[in-house]
Amino acid sequence: MQAFISFGSNLGDQVAIVESAINTLRATSAVTVVSVSPWYRSKAVGPGEQGDYLNGVIELATKLSAVDLLDFLQTLELNHGRERLIRWGSRTLDLDILYFDNQKIETDRLTIPHPRCTERSFVMRPWADVAADLTLDDKKVADIAAELTDDQLCLWQDNPID
Repeated sequence: MQAFISFGSNLGDQVAIVESAINTLRATSAVTVVSVSPWYRSKAVGPGEQGDYLNGVIELATKLSAVDLLDFLQTLELNHGRERLIRWGSRTLDLDILYFDNQKIETDRLTIPHPRCTERSFVMRPWADVAADLTLDDKKVADIAAELTDDQLCLWQDNPID
């Protein structure tokens, strides 16, 4: 199954946290990391004053179901210090399933494609970097990304993961 996962971090050593999460994905037998986008810096969207986010998108091939992948990603978040205290609050690691094998899923726990992803340049621009021609609702990811403008989104200075 093909999946695209967005990642974000705005607490702690963001680079080390994201590198660790990606390396954990690479070491997991039920998951193959196909590609990782360039990393971006974005202003936080959420309550209070928050630090900038490190954002990007990972393309995976997986043997897991969508729900099993969600469980795995949430465990990975917890293992990296994620606390769910305030909706859209600061976090050490945020991993969201954007897309899962062209499936549409809507349950209490999981909605795919990810809601609001097409409204967020910090999701769509890195996604376009790894899957420009993928279509969502008959529109290419690259075209959706091109329609979004965000002057506060820029490439992260340190981008060590291929």
